[in-house]
Amino acid sequence: MNYSIPRMIRLFIFLVGFVSFAQAQELLTVEEAVRIALENNYEIRLAKNELQIDVEGVSLGYAGILPNVQAQATDNNNIQDIYQVRSDGTVRELDNGKNNNLNYGVNLDWTLFDGFGMFARYDQLKELKNLGEAELQQAVLGRVADVMTTYFQLVQQKQELAALDSTLVISEQRVEFAQNRFTIGKASKLEVLNAQVDLNTDQTLLLRQVEEYSNTKTRLNEIIARDIETKFTVEDAMLVDQSLELESLEDKAKDQNPELQAQLINKRIAELQFKRVRANRYPVLVGTTGYNFNESESSLGFTTTSSSQGFNYGFTASVNIFDGFTQNRDEKIAKLQIENSAVIIEQQLQTLQSQLATAFQTYLTNVRLIELEQRNEAIAKENLDITLEKFKIGTIPTIEFRTAQLNYINAKVRYSEATYQAKLSEITLKQLAGSLTL
Repeated sequence: MNYSIPRMIRLFIFLVGFVSFAQAQELLTVEEAVRIALENNYEIRLAKNELQIDVEGVSLGYAGILPNVQAQATDNNNIQDIYQVRSDGTVRELDNGKNNNLNYGVNLDWTLFDGFGMFARYDQLKELKNLGEAELQQAVLGRVADVMTTYFQLVQQKQELAALDSTLVISEQRVEFAQNRFTIGKASKLEVLNAQVDLNTDQTLLLRQVEEYSNTKTRLNEIIARDIETKFTVEDAMLVDQSLELESLEDKAKDQNPELQAQLINKRIAELQFKRVRANRYPVLVGTTGYNFNESESSLGFTTTSSSQGFNYGFTASVNIFDGFTQNRDEKIAKLQIENSAVIIEQQLQTLQSQLATAFQTYLTNVRLIELEQRNEAIAKENLDITLEKFKIGTIPTIEFRTAQLNYINAKVRYSEATYQAKLSEITLKQLAGSLTL
């Protein structure tokens, strides 16, 4: 192997142009990724449409409060052969006799009272709209969390790429040193071969990391619902909010967590459903009125032509006297649904508190690990620098240098992973609290 080939040329060969190409790509910020997702993500678009359906449903007419007005027209025509025998014995006959009857007009039906069931129905429609808003908020929080998690995963992977790239440079230097030492007779061929094996191992690790980084990019493009072939790069670092407090998060969760809010709305809907069921115990009063025209023609009979027009009005009242105890059963079922809603709210609240407590403990651990791994990285870097200088003058064996090199790369990766895990904990906590913002 020719070890005089420039280092960057070999990197270009191993990475298939990845590093150089990535530098020229457009920088995608996490804010921009979230904005694109909010506009394009399929689940969010569906939730928005479902909310719009609920909004359209909030109307007095849909609740049955407004009257129902209909215009109608009926035109009946027939041709008949008529044979009549009158009471005085007179017989009258007519072939192809025509009879026409035309009715048209406007009628109004209005439920004036139904035990206030219509008003409970209207309040239910408004609560269904609120439920749609909570479901949209839940979808938005979920997708924003997915975008941020995947984005910062890319940042972490990019940091690992940089770490592996730096250790690859060191491994190349080691091969060059070993080859030079072998050339002048100060090292054996075994040292050169060991250095080359370690270089090949580092190249393999780097290529695998490039593959993972590229696949995660594809996943992010899919989440934000844009062309999966769109090229981009991400930021180099991620900042972790280390000021979160459990008590504050719990207070926010009680007021803002969309899953909990949805259960509270479901309970109100169940209470309104009970009101609607109770309304069936009261009488129903319906008013009717209209203005109608009637015209008729007959070829045979006492009256051959007649017409009429005018108002009609009236009222219909009905009350349920006995329905096989169905009303009692419906009320019991409605009460049980309210009780179930209350139980679900208690369960959801307890689950939410448990999730917050667990996630917060993980968050605290990860924040402490950031500080620890940052110190470890600094120590490993100092150790590697000292070891590299000793290796150059041949005072330490190859295995010791390789150990220092691996310790450094592992420390950098652990520091990057600790930061990423702390960021995930932050995202999870804010998502549970319903306060996940940028």
